[in-house]
Amino acid sequence: MEVLEKILVIQTAFLGDAVLTLPMIQRLKEKFPTSKIYVLCIPSTEELFARSTEVEKVIVYDKKGNQKSLMSMFSLINFLREIMLTRVYSPHRSFRSTLIAYLSGAKYRAGFDISTCGFLYTVQIKYRHEIHEVARNLELIGINTQIENWKILPKINSSSKDALKVQEIFDGIKQNKFAAVATGSVWQTKKYPAEYYNQVIAYLLSENYFVFLIGGEEDKNLCENISSNFPENLRNVAGSLSISESVELLKKCNVLISNDSAPTHLGMIADIPTLTIYCSTVPSFGFYPYNAKSTYVSFDDLSCKPCGIHGHQACPVKTFDCVHKLLPETVIQKIKEITAT
Repeated sequence: MEVLEKILVIQTAFLGDAVLTLPMIQRLKEKFPTSKIYVLCIPSTEELFARSTEVEKVIVYDKKGNQKSLMSMFSLINFLREIMLTRVYSPHRSFRSTLIAYLSGAKYRAGFDISTCGFLYTVQIKYRHEIHEVARNLELIGINTQIENWKILPKINSSSKDALKVQEIFDGIKQNKFAAVATGSVWQTKKYPAEYYNQVIAYLLSENYFVFLIGGEEDKNLCENISSNFPENLRNVAGSLSISESVELLKKCNVLISNDSAPTHLGMIADIPTLTIYCSTVPSFGFYPYNAKSTYVSFDDLSCKPCGIHGHQACPVKTFDCVHKLLPETVIQKIKEITAT
């Protein structure tokens, strides 16, 4: 009799990392087609995982909100033990994730060798810094990425309601070319400057694109400031769309220009040409877009770059040369390359 695998994936990172976990979940379901896959995530990524057809149930863990206490964590662990999990895979590498996996009751627990207290996993997988995050996650579940194609596009389902809302946004627009621009980031040193984005947007408008500024609620004011410079053929939708609605909008766009942040990965779900602008970070960290016609741009001839894997709230050496030397002309040239027919 085939064992019913009850698999938990722990991914309590932000949206971008969550998107890059989807290919792993998709392959897990292929490996264990009769399994039930549960995902432990934070509130902001619940919708993403709930839209995955491979996920049986999403378990929300508000680790920085109303579940941040030790008592709440052990209540969560008791809930997980009641599921009677058989396997746990944790792309997330924090001590809390390791402890949850260890106490989950699952006999098979896989995590990366650089995870805090990683010795508590029954299987430790080498975290290879030189490969893409998707490939790293696939190796966590036993996929040989040197043999198998690791460039699996992440997938989520959208609803007719999503499509209808997005169609209403496009109704009445006369242009037949559309560009999305994501100007925000959690980290200030990942943000391409607004004055540079203004030049990029001016180019797009000159090429008869209708431009959408996209992002989360936290990006709304920045996008509003940029949109005030362009009274026509541009709309700020930052903070007004859900994750799945954002993907539906991107599917209708010809190109996405984004900082090294979550929208880049939503562009892969939509499978559209995406240009990622790297400021303080670098593509070799393994978070670049790899779908067809997508690419990135980065000014790397600096001794201070990269200054950190996530970025900072201010330039550590106070020059911000990684941004100032990455001129809009360079970005525009890359846009021309990936939009050429």
